[in-house]
Amino acid sequence: MSEEQNHIIRPYGDTTGDGMVQLSFTLPMPHSKVAEGAAAQLANKMGMDPALVVHAKPMGPDFTFFVVYGRVNHLVDTSKVEVVERDYPLLSPKEANLAIRKGLRRRLTVVGACIGTDAHTVGIDAIMNIKGFAGEKGLEYYRELKVVNLGAQVSVPQLVERARQEKADAVLVSQVVTQRDAHILNTREMSAAFRESYPAAKRPLLIVGGPRFDETMSEELGVDRVFSRGTTPGEVASFLVHRLVEKRAS
Repeated sequence: MSEEQNHIIRPYGDTTGDGMVQLSFTLPMPHSKVAEGAAAQLANKMGMDPALVVHAKPMGPDFTFFVVYGRVNHLVDTSKVEVVERDYPLLSPKEANLAIRKGLRRRLTVVGACIGTDAHTVGIDAIMNIKGFAGEKGLEYYRELKVVNLGAQVSVPQLVERARQEKADAVLVSQVVTQRDAHILNTREMSAAFRESYPAAKRPLLIVGGPRFDETMSEELGVDRVFSRGTTPGEVASFLVHRLVEKRAS
């Protein structure tokens, strides 16, 4: 098999290369045979053929949740997949603390919040609180980090003002609510506000994260880094050291 052919793959279901995939979605109609037929029709139009409705569950009186299983003919060229690769080493808390102490000769200040109407603090708490996430301690565990967690439903002006008060080196924003692209709109508003309020050389590092963010959108959103689902506190701490300590020293 040629190197080019190694880049071309198709989905796997029951046997290698059979193209079988599973898809779930909700339709705004009560559960019925017609609803199941509509689900199969939608899957057909999306390229699944044949499409088998393997699960249908009423979601209240007016909605139905479906799981559809079927074959697609699409191929994936992995050589054309665009991702953001980590371009910095992962540091242990001890290594990060030492780098900050030697490089900055002071504590590095991080302000975090959930902005807008987002009341879901699970993301920001997983990164910032000492209990952490995925077996890693949060940023509060790092002796050389001063962590200010503002919690949920923080307005953009409040975030900018508190960042000024704390002389923040970095601002971390978590966005879980994504209806009508609220996470995108809130992030653009936030980045614009910081650029208006700070000279370019004085602006804090802007970092956003959440399950629906695309890591390739940092430039489009006006931030320095986008982290998606599964990000650990150690990854964030290592990025802070990379951008705020190592790059300044080089």
